[in-house]
Amino acid sequence: MNEARWAGRHSDKDLVRNRIWENLVDTGVNVGPVDSRIPNFAGADLAALNLSRLDAWKDARTVKCNPDPPQIPVRLRALYDGKIVYAPVPELVKPFPFVRLDPERLEKEGIQFELAATSQGFVDYGEPVEFEEMEPLDFVVVGCVAVTRNGGRTGKGGGFADLELGIFRELGKLRTDTPLTTTVHASQVVANADVIMQAHDSALHFIATEGELIDTATPYAQPAGVAWDFVQEDQYRDIPFLKTLRERIEA
Repeated sequence: MNEARWAGRHSDKDLVRNRIWENLVDTGVNVGPVDSRIPNFAGADLAALNLSRLDAWKDARTVKCNPDPPQIPVRLRALYDGKIVYAPVPELVKPFPFVRLDPERLEKEGIQFELAATSQGFVDYGEPVEFEEMEPLDFVVVGCVAVTRNGGRTGKGGGFADLELGIFRELGKLRTDTPLTTTVHASQVVANADVIMQAHDSALHFIATEGELIDTATPYAQPAGVAWDFVQEDQYRDIPFLKTLRERIEA
């Protein structure tokens, strides 16, 4: 396996990520390449179905979902369920951070939900929005490489999810009772001790796999906002709006 793109920031998490990626390929569960990615997996549609069984999903009007391929079924189901979907530009590389997908508008414009649910499709057909323009979020889905039954999680190592969630909290877009969730393959669920959570890491409330729905009853406290001291120099370099957004928040 090639060295992961963001390897070196947290060596313990690097180990568990590499183990997950290798196992997905060895067992043939992966769909496409996995290295340095939120890995796509066989059964992602069933995991999305299980997630949609939550009362919090049924009650949600707005859903924030990560842009990765395994969550295409989540974004698609949200649109068919009539929900507003907010999705971040992959790796936050555009001048605008998020797009807003309104199923009513998409339908009027003749844009198929199946197209709008893909990462390229939502960038092409979604409405660009700044963080401050977003509505409060009723339900949040993040991409994960490994998760634990007590709500521990790690992504691909770039720190994008925790950064986004911190910004939402700073701006009052994320309530304390808004559920943080993910969909993963069952093999991505690891022992609680395998994922060390830090103070700036956001924990999961629910995990949906292709076979079950896990209520984590997480013991971890959620961060109050952005841990700016943990933001990396390459994140300031690679995320066009991050420096100016920090200046706006701190002003």
